[in-house]
Amino acid sequence: MARRKAAPAAGAALPNASPEVGLARLAPVQQRSRERFERILACAAEIIAEKGSEAFRMSDIVARSGIAFGSLYQYFPDKAAIVGTLAERYNAVGRSCVARDLAAVKTMRDLHPALCRIVDSYYRMFMREPAMRDIWQATQADRALQQLDAEDTAFLAGLLADAVRRVAPDMPEAALATLSALTMTLTAAAVRHAITLPAKPARRMLDQFKAMLPHDLARLA
Repeated sequence: MARRKAAPAAGAALPNASPEVGLARLAPVQQRSRERFERILACAAEIIAEKGSEAFRMSDIVARSGIAFGSLYQYFPDKAAIVGTLAERYNAVGRSCVARDLAAVKTMRDLHPALCRIVDSYYRMFMREPAMRDIWQATQADRALQQLDAEDTAFLAGLLADAVRRVAPDMPEAALATLSALTMTLTAAAVRHAITLPAKPARRMLDQFKAMLPHDLARLA
């Protein structure tokens, strides 16, 4: 039997999260409940990688995990809640990578290399986690889950804005916010396109995209 690949651990789901935002109902506290919660997410990620986010069903998780429907619905009201929780976890991993790469920005000359590292880190993450592409596609098809993606983009734009603010404190805030959001949105779009391509065309496309990334956001303001 193939070894099950665990879903990325990035903290518990939001406590008492509302189903309207596509997340788990609650964050388990007891160890046995946490283990069951993690098994559900690990099975879901595995099934999504195999079948895609549209094809997998709650019954697939029950069959693979051995967890009863009642326990499954205790944590997740529907499939969107599972997808949303996984999306949040992958987003948390991505945020950590972006924060790490931007921490190296000490002068404006450091900006372009940091942005290039972010592109490469995101591409590797998508390639390493087969379920990520299907999860992202699912977030685009569901209005509540689109909110999670928008919030993630805003968070990443904030990280970039903070890094640029350190080295260009006189840059107008309105321009900084707009350019940071645009840069991170285009970066995400480029990587998500690259993972649909064979390896060589993907790397060529990403190299071309990295050449287009700004070296000095302040000059664009």
